[in-house]
Amino acid sequence: MSPLNNPDAVRRQYINDVHLRRQREIMTQYAVNKINFPEWVLRCFYWRGGETVLDLGAGGGWYYPAFEQVVPNTTYYALDFSVGVLATHPASESLVLGDALQIPFADNSFDVIMANHMMYYLPDLDAGIQEIRRVLKPNGSLLAATNSSHNMPEFQALFRRAILLLTSPGTARVKAPPSPSDSFSLESGLRRLSRHFLGIVRYDMPNQLVFTEAEPALEYINSTRGLREAQLPPGVNWDEAMLIISQQMNALIEHLGELVVSTLAGVLIASDAGGIFEEFFKYRRAL
Repeated sequence: MSPLNNPDAVRRQYINDVHLRRQREIMTQYAVNKINFPEWVLRCFYWRGGETVLDLGAGGGWYYPAFEQVVPNTTYYALDFSVGVLATHPASESLVLGDALQIPFADNSFDVIMANHMMYYLPDLDAGIQEIRRVLKPNGSLLAATNSSHNMPEFQALFRRAILLLTSPGTARVKAPPSPSDSFSLESGLRRLSRHFLGIVRYDMPNQLVFTEAEPALEYINSTRGLREAQLPPGVNWDEAMLIISQQMNALIEHLGELVVSTLAGVLIASDAGGIFEEFFKYRRAL
């Protein structure tokens, strides 16, 4: 277990939705492609109508407005561990306070489970996937949106250079603190889900953030401090690293006119027999 998925660290980071909300505001404001990401994720799945759906790690309901628009005539439940975050969810009559490792529902309860931007916070990922399978119907599907391990490489490069300048000469293997999503990225998540599901499909949505000033970019990085600071090498101070990153960003913007940050996120859809895999598995069984 790392600080990135330590339950106490995650609870402190998300005692309310301030960090999540600000990250999404920055992503929306500075993105080149103004796509509605939750709507895009939901449209990657084939909905029949009438599904019973669990929104696992639902937070303040970022997906809910798009869900109401894209997926009518369903039964919806939202589960999260944080009272402070869940309190802002608009579906007040469908909220459940609970733990993703001990989902308070009976076996075979749901046609679809959405676990968007939360799988990487589970302290025991395989146990979490097994718990999802327990409450998922045999032909049910899991939708798990996440980032690529190649998301925001420019931020990582700036972080690594700052750490390099703050560590002793000759220090081996200088690394930037990993992103919270690295333990369940589009790449690693596909591998982990393949241990538990017969069929998995991956959809990608590349984009760019364009900053003409450093402040919002620095604010985005700082919003992850609660989870990443403990990953810094010994002797490296977060505030000192951010000061160097700020200087680097300002120099780049002064020279180039803007700081461009590449983003890559997407969704993994997994099932044993449902969704887009239904016809494939029917054909396979008939052989």
